[in-house]
Amino acid sequence: MNNIKLLDCTLRDGGYINDWEFGHDNIVSIFERVVDAGIDIIEIGFLDDRHPFDMNRSIMPDTDSVEKIYGKLNHKSTMVVGMIDYGTCDISHIKPCSESLLDGIRVIFKKHLREEALNFCAQLKKSGYKVFAQLVAVTSYTDDEILDLIRIANIVQPYAVSMVDTYGLMHQDNLMHYFGLLNNGLDPQIGLGYHAHNNFQMGYANCITMLSNKIERLMIVDGSLYGMGKSAGNAPLELLAMHMNDRYGKCYRIGQLLEAMDANITEFYHPAEWGYNMFYYLAAANDCHPNYVAYLMEKRTLSVNSVNEILGRLEGEKKLLFDKNYIETLYVNYQNNEVNDADDRKQLQLKITDAQLLIIGPGASIGKYKDKILQFVSDYKPIIVSINFIPDYLQPDYIFLSNSKRYVQLASKLSSSRQKIIATSNITAMGNERFNHVLNYSTLIDRDADIVDNSLIMLLKALMNLSVTDVWLAGCDGYSSRKSNYWNHAMEYDFIKDKADYLNKYTSDFLKFNKDKLNVKFLTETLYHL
Repeated sequence: MNNIKLLDCTLRDGGYINDWEFGHDNIVSIFERVVDAGIDIIEIGFLDDRHPFDMNRSIMPDTDSVEKIYGKLNHKSTMVVGMIDYGTCDISHIKPCSESLLDGIRVIFKKHLREEALNFCAQLKKSGYKVFAQLVAVTSYTDDEILDLIRIANIVQPYAVSMVDTYGLMHQDNLMHYFGLLNNGLDPQIGLGYHAHNNFQMGYANCITMLSNKIERLMIVDGSLYGMGKSAGNAPLELLAMHMNDRYGKCYRIGQLLEAMDANITEFYHPAEWGYNMFYYLAAANDCHPNYVAYLMEKRTLSVNSVNEILGRLEGEKKLLFDKNYIETLYVNYQNNEVNDADDRKQLQLKITDAQLLIIGPGASIGKYKDKILQFVSDYKPIIVSINFIPDYLQPDYIFLSNSKRYVQLASKLSSSRQKIIATSNITAMGNERFNHVLNYSTLIDRDADIVDNSLIMLLKALMNLSVTDVWLAGCDGYSSRKSNYWNHAMEYDFIKDKADYLNKYTSDFLKFNKDKLNVKFLTETLYHL
């Protein structure tokens, strides 16, 4: 069966992992080994005129740059192609095919740009290139939109049209639905391709399913070495090559691919891992852009079930077009479980307003100043409130819970503890558990802040609402971009390090602004400034 081809996209799609900085030696080695393996088509990177030329990176501003990196290499019978994300490389930066190392150019585009993108493909074709029309997020196309795409493609006559499963949503039934529409509608001389992503671990299986169709049309499947690629990665090139050798009489030399994986790819796997994981499963399961999952998970305030429920509220075109303001609104609305907290506030006010109060945060200083804290507790007998954790050498009177994820992590300890719980209304109690006091989440957050639900600020706001005027803090150390600042390192969130300066300033400003209402004294060292 000679009308099937295997395309390697390691140097292009794999570049999302390392910002295309493979290093020149790796680029050359990957190219030569893929060519020596006999792979039919190799994609050597992006053409993107927003990026300056760099010999070590497989993202290049023009076709002259392709020549500088790959010009001295022998590509034998392998077709060499580059990729353009439509709108990122002007036609003026593309020399005619006769003056270029490239045999073809793949053009990716979103569905609303299909007509103008295919006109761009027509210009490239006039310059002598084999042109591939790559349908980004093919699962977002309606049948009518696919039929319109087919109409335009039959006019332009690209070398191939490829289904791009950008978010890894496809199973075999919808793959074959789109395959059927395109196969029945495209002129027979236009090839049909498929580019998989592995959010559902279906990339390899879907490629096999597509290849099993006995049609006369050229079929192309994409793969990358070790599955290296954006988000959950691609179908592994080495598995596809093995399958096509066994099933379709191909003679790809698998040993060369294994050598490239070992020598050139595995060094990038840690720490920037790719492949199937829960993160990408959530994106695929909700038919949404992976950035929505990242945005919610990085807040570290939600249980994974809550993340899943918020993603389920995404609607329409917004699902696949990431909108930070949109997801933030959904997040706040989800958390905003309004309750009438008048009775709870009244009860708490009677118990704590005139008492000596000590708030315990999870900072590293509670270990360093353990003796000082214990002495303070012995001398002043304060009411102790801990924030989203339980210290091991103190028995807090109250635990303030504002973070669903922390609550899930503490669930077993809380079930056997005697501490009373003050929870914000975004926390849902497990089973038959009831919180002692519930306060309205919406009255304690700051919708204008980068992180709307800072736990310490929320607690201090709650205390001010209860007419508390004096409070001691321990373990409220602030955030460090260089070292762990948590008593329990497992509580550290990596993303917070990038926001350390902002969070320290935000909290310091809050304390200064409210100093006439709330007298805050630190029992342990802190990065916050009054």
